[in-house]
Amino acid sequence: MTETPWPSEWLRGVLTLCVMRAMTSGPTYGYAIASELERLGLGAVKGGTLYPLLTRLEESGLVTTSWQPGDGGPGRKFFELNDAGRAELERLTAEWSRFATLTTSYLNPLKEIR
Repeated sequence: MTETPWPSEWLRGVLTLCVMRAMTSGPTYGYAIASELERLGLGAVKGGTLYPLLTRLEESGLVTTSWQPGDGGPGRKFFELNDAGRAELERLTAEWSRFATLTTSYLNPLKEIR
């Protein structure tokens, strides 16, 4: 079954949060993150989008990285949220929830914004 892709501007707005959320279970690598997001229905996240985002998170001090040998292939770079990353994810998730509630209320013609 082919799904209609989400508008790219919507994904750009929430992709960082979703990538950070994908790292909450422990160290993971880019392909596994992209696969999880696709499985959840966000669509295919290309490497040209995902890896620069992961690099920005690393440079911001929100994730730590390590190289691990591959199973019969090249090694993989693993990414893991650190304490600062978890705190930032919690903060941004609360902000996103507030934003989503506000916009949903505004877009719903039967409700008023309070």
